[in-house]
Amino acid sequence: MHRRDLLKAGTAAAALIAGLSPTGAFAQQAGDPIRKLVIINRPQSNNPQAWQASEMIAQEWRKLGLDVELRAMPRQQQSEVVWNNRDRWDMTMWQMVGRPERGDPDELVYNLFHSSTAATGYNFVGWVDPAYDRLAEAQRIETNPERRQALVRQAQELASQNQPYLFLVFPTQVHAFNKAQLRENSFVTQAGLGLRNIWTYLNVEPIGNRKDLVLNASEPMLAIHPLWISGATDSWVTELVWDRLMRIGPDGLPRPWAAETVTQVDPTTIDLTIRAGMKFHDGAPVTLDDVLYSLEAPGIGNESPMYKPFVANIAKAEKTGERTIRITLKEPDAAFFTTCLAKLNIIPKSFWDPVMRDYLNRPENIERFVVDRPIGSGPFKVTRARLSEEVVLERNADHWAAPKVDRWILRISQNVEATLGMLNRGEINFLADYTGDPELVKQLTQRNRNIVMSEAVDIGFQFLGWNIRRPPFNDPAFRRALSAAVNRELIANAAWNGFAQASNGVVSPALPFWYRQGIVESLPSGIETARRLLQEAGYRVVNGRLHYPPGVREQTSAF
Repeated sequence: MHRRDLLKAGTAAAALIAGLSPTGAFAQQAGDPIRKLVIINRPQSNNPQAWQASEMIAQEWRKLGLDVELRAMPRQQQSEVVWNNRDRWDMTMWQMVGRPERGDPDELVYNLFHSSTAATGYNFVGWVDPAYDRLAEAQRIETNPERRQALVRQAQELASQNQPYLFLVFPTQVHAFNKAQLRENSFVTQAGLGLRNIWTYLNVEPIGNRKDLVLNASEPMLAIHPLWISGATDSWVTELVWDRLMRIGPDGLPRPWAAETVTQVDPTTIDLTIRAGMKFHDGAPVTLDDVLYSLEAPGIGNESPMYKPFVANIAKAEKTGERTIRITLKEPDAAFFTTCLAKLNIIPKSFWDPVMRDYLNRPENIERFVVDRPIGSGPFKVTRARLSEEVVLERNADHWAAPKVDRWILRISQNVEATLGMLNRGEINFLADYTGDPELVKQLTQRNRNIVMSEAVDIGFQFLGWNIRRPPFNDPAFRRALSAAVNRELIANAAWNGFAQASNGVVSPALPFWYRQGIVESLPSGIETARRLLQEAGYRVVNGRLHYPPGVREQTSAF
């Protein structure tokens, strides 16, 4: 063989080892080129942190030979595509917000990834793994804390191995308020949530003539609906308008609320005594029939897929006295107080039962029902709702925990800079939803001494969701390789300016009992590691473009 031929053969072999197949015979070993992959995200001005993170991710993946496009969508359109068109999209930047009931890991460990929620529920990425299902189910019924802890941590490890999400960061919640308008020591910090919580809304004291709490949201609302968890901001309103049998306290533990007493009789039996004199906002009494219906409605058909998992373990709920009910469970449920009794909204049966029966005969579910006049029994009632602009709630003076402010006013401001200007000028007095650079808030506190800033690690997390229904994301090896290419620490420091902790799971370090220490460090990382993992899984780069393994055709249409 001539020296020139030897050099050609050596170059080709080296290229193959590196995963950089040349054209010709080596290219024939590769499958089809992977189509352009699209990451959908909220606009940069609306969520600059997530946008910068997506830019950094796309930059690394292009080094692997992928064609990646970032596509901005208004939040409502993004939600419609991701939740209701589950076969269409490739990837989405997303967040699981910190909610009080997520202080127990069950809602995230079970609902996000259990196969039963993949069709219409929380498992919108479509990850189905029988081994994970078994762990999620086992931790739910394990009442021994240490044994349940071990199961929850095993579930985190299994998710890490499969990477159903590209986990990114647990953000540091940055809140700020105007102490000239709101009494500083009347704010309440809740574990994993910071200042933005129902206990602040009930206890915060206005100063001077202005009696309103005026806060911001960075995205429009979709609905005010007691049977649909339609978004982060929407849930803030829902928990104020509707009462629940229990609430999660500032300490992160469930406590009685609309139920005066909650007694665990045995592992599958719970007795509740309902408060006397409760009324809905239209003056109608809250009856035991309403309470029982509120436990029944989410499980009717598939009308309320997001709430349905929370009642799936109820075998029976029945009256036992004038103000008492008994709930019988199918099996022990370690998180039932948190994920059901502190989650479900108490709704009037006389209104919702006819609506439910109507929607059982429709192709769409009850989430599509537009609630023109939301009626709950909670500490605030709706007086005006323009979901893309402003929502005004007024104090329910008849409530046993009536707030100290007259009104709770939510103003939608999708531009970060404009929101800080509103806080500085006193147009809002509570910065409740901030997605920009925290350093800018710090600088504002130095210019305006009435502004006080607060920080807290969130129990929610930021991630990229890839659609596992659509190749190549159905391949765990492909997901692991793309995950390895992403430097989470760099993203936390650059996109979140250090106000975040790297993530590799659904359980936050704000919940140290449940959090799996070392799970971030256990990830393989680095662009060369990513290339090696792709090579081992059969993927090849031909002329700079990443191809499927041999014999695999691209049969998925571009988004």
